[in-house]
Amino acid sequence: MDNGPECSGRRSQFLYRMTPFADMTGLGIRLIYYPPYHSKYNNIERYWAGLEKSWNGYLLESVATVINRSCKFTWRGIAARSMLVKTVYEKGIRLYGKEKKNLEKRLTRSPSLHWWDISIRPKTVFL
Repeated sequence: MDNGPECSGRRSQFLYRMTPFADMTGLGIRLIYYPPYHSKYNNIERYWAGLEKSWNGYLLESVATVINRSCKFTWRGIAARSMLVKTVYEKGIRLYGKEKKNLEKRLTRSPSLHWWDISIRPKTVFL
């Protein structure tokens, strides 16, 4: 994963949202982050750099133009699928004390890469 500020291993808001996802899907999730300042190894960053270059000279005057241009871009044979998401990402979720401790109980952090290798197991339901 990108180690950006919105989804870093220190970001309880992001991790708090990932735990119900693990429970809902029944999937174990392992988050492995790129080290800080290593975006050159992240293919998403390379893809975005290529997309930005392809936009050079185009007037991006509307959402439709941006979506159409991004849908036509390919990088290493990979084509993007673009759409407008109108859902607002809720901000301001903070975890304190007991909530934060409960969240940390759900996480398994690597002893040597504490912030950069995190596993989340789904809750086991006994019927």
